[in-house]
Amino acid sequence: MIPLWIYLVMAAALFSIGTFGVLARRNGVAVLMSVELMLNAANINLVAFWRYTNPTEINGMAFAAFVFVIAAAEAAVGLAIIITVYRNRHSVIPEEARTLKG
Repeated sequence: MIPLWIYLVMAAALFSIGTFGVLARRNGVAVLMSVELMLNAANINLVAFWRYTNPTEINGMAFAAFVFVIAAAEAAVGLAIIITVYRNRHSVIPEEARTLKG
């Protein structure tokens, strides 16, 4: 059985990479991908703690499924906003899109 600390280190590394991607990237799609990495790191933590604390209950899996739903909604809304900004501004750089006014 893999120890819990390995999951926690992997999730921390993913979350750190995602945080760096959000802060350093200039492309809107890359920022969304970095946010997805951060959400996946949270899912790894949820499932790992569920597995090591009380695997007979379904709490950890339910929270992970909820995070998957939130991630899907975030991706859909985020991509819709990026497509709208690209149609209006011809750029996907988040700094250039201060407002969505035409």
